[in-house]
This record gives sequence, structure tokens and C-alpha cells, in this order.
Amino acid sequence: MLVLDDLAASRAWLSAAAKAAFPAAAVVEAGTVAQALGLLQPAPDLALVDLGLPDGSGIEVIAALRGAGAATVCVVATVFDDDAHLFPALRAGAQGYVLKDQSREPLAAMLLGIVDGQPPLSPSIARRLLRQFQAAPPAAAGAPGEDDQEALTAREREVLGLIGKGLTVPAVAQALGLSRHTCAGYVKDIYRKLQVGSRAEATLAATRLGLVGRDAR
Repeated sequence: MLVLDDLAASRAWLSAAAKAAFPAAAVVEAGTVAQALGLLQPAPDLALVDLGLPDGSGIEVIAALRGAGAATVCVVATVFDDDAHLFPALRAGAQGYVLKDQSREPLAAMLLGIVDGQPPLSPSIARRLLRQFQAAPPAAAGAPGEDDQEALTAREREVLGLIGKGLTVPAVAQALGLSRHTCAGYVKDIYRKLQVGSRAEATLAATRLGLVGRDAR
């Protein structure tokens, strides 16, 4: 696991939470973007990334991991709770966004939820995301709230529903009897149509469209 934060106290807090969630995992720490970029081989399983760093933004590290095709779960840990920081991080590939306003135990619990496919999101961030979707005007004429769903094919809705339940792409492919390559193509098209850039956003979209909880078989 990688912990990136320029403040020693914050690194210690994040490292303690990560170790509490995954006691058997090793933690490496970095205080700058440059240091973190030098610690990506091999790619970590989990990266806790601050945004405001002395030599840049933690988004650069998230983008580097995504660009390399790493399977790292990237979680932003920051004091910034505004749209100007939240949405660029999600578009870059962050799969969680937590605020530094809690104790170690709740953060550890959120990180442990990753195992069950639950994106780590501070409650205020989850509410902000929901408000963003609720406030979005429909892209075309039609029944309110149905435009995005109508843009998806029946198969794409099945795939999105399973993604929203926390399944990985290989698991979705197996559940629907698809090849991983074909399933990845569906996910790419879904992200493009819904204009989302991460599993966290896709999960919220699936919830908004009423796909989570449906029988997608």
C-alpha cells in the first residue's frame, strides 16, 4: 500500500488506518509527487493520495497508475471537499474520496469496505455527488431521469447494474457469459455514454438509474 501526504502526522494517520484495515499488507510512504512516482513499481494494491503536495497534485500519481494499467485502488484523502478538487480526481481514476475529518477507525472501516466493492466516500462527499446528479438537466427530451438509461442498451444496463453491485470486470464477464475483452468494451461505452470516469461515479449512476438491486442475469 502507498500513502502519499506531505505532512508527517497525516501520513502516520493514513498508514495506521490502512494497517488497521489490512494488517498483513506492507505500507510505503511518500511526501511528494516525485517520491510517489518512484514507488509505483511494482504497483501498490491500494494508494491513499493527498491532493495538495509541494511539487504538484496527487492526481498526477493517480493518472500515472491508470495510464500504466495498474489495478491499484486509488483513494483520495484530503481536506478539500469542493467540486474543483472532487471531480477532477474522480475523472483521473480515483475510486474513493475521504476527508481528513475523522478518526482512524471509521477510515479503516471504509477502506475495508473495498473488499466488498464499496467505494470509500465520506458522507458529505457522497451527498455532494448525489446532488450533482440530481441537479443535472436532462440531455434530451423525454421522461425526467430516464435519458441516460435510454442511451444504454439492455446489455449495457446489465453490465452497469453488476458494476453498481461492486463486481469487478472479470466477475461481470463471468456472470454474463462474456469474454473479459468484450465486457471491458461494454464498460468503456457505458463510461462514455454516462460521462463518468471511475467505478465510484458508475456506482452512483447505477443507483440513480435504479439498476442496483435488479436481477441482471
